[in-house]
Amino acid sequence: MLQVYGELADDARHELEQHVARCTDCAAELKAEQDFHALLAQDRAEDPPPNLVAASRMRLLTFDPGIWLRQVRFSPALASAILILGFAGGVTATYKLYGSRSANSAAVTTTSNPSAVPSEASITGISSIVQQPGTNQISIKYNTLSTQEAQGSLNDEKIQQLLLYAARNNYNTGVRVDSVDLLAQRSGDMQVREALIYALQNDTNPGVRLKSLSALGNYVKDDTNVRDAVLRALVNDNNSGVRIEALRLIEPVKADGSVRGVLMALAAKDQSTYIKSQARTMLAQLPEID
Repeated sequence: MLQVYGELADDARHELEQHVARCTDCAAELKAEQDFHALLAQDRAEDPPPNLVAASRMRLLTFDPGIWLRQVRFSPALASAILILGFAGGVTATYKLYGSRSANSAAVTTTSNPSAVPSEASITGISSIVQQPGTNQISIKYNTLSTQEAQGSLNDEKIQQLLLYAARNNYNTGVRVDSVDLLAQRSGDMQVREALIYALQNDTNPGVRLKSLSALGNYVKDDTNVRDAVLRALVNDNNSGVRIEALRLIEPVKADGSVRGVLMALAAKDQSTYIKSQARTMLAQLPEID
């Protein structure tokens, strides 16, 4: 809907356009929304005559409860409308009352404990990630209802949680690249490794996937989850650079049964001549299975 109304940020709009270009379902849904919006814009309601407006205002100013009660008595539809409006008004008033209290509470919490780790549910996006040159200090600007900023070292829990959030959820490609680049420094942490695997399997940007793949390379031998993720990238990724890097990373474990099976499949019928050739070379270096 933000795209239809021209309110989508440039980077998010670019990613959406790239996705729609290759996804027929989303393209059809977007076109349906655009057509509906155009249809509504064609037949706008005419402005009422000035005399009707003036007469209506006079009737509102001379409100007679007796007349309204008689109308409600003989008009169930009108009674239902009044009931709905009353209920909606009550809900709105309650929301404003408790919403303002919640906002004030949140503001107090942020002020009194600025180092608290934000929950993912409270974050609407990450706008920038900057590492101070030559230091371990990182500055992250993130949005809740308003833009906030957190500063600290890569060892700080809040900084780590924001980086993990950015790697999985942010619409800004540059921010995801920066996040994965910093998380790579802590790839020994299991939670970080899971986030890198997620980025490798799901991120739409090949640069982010490639950085995630490089960060996971040291764990292909000892971590079967990483090995399986690298094999999936080798087989399924649509970027040749990511696939070639994945093929290079499995070189030390090419004797593994699952790796050997993938290499045999690639050597037999992969569409990439280079990958097919490399797979055959790697298989030729392995001892025969009795």
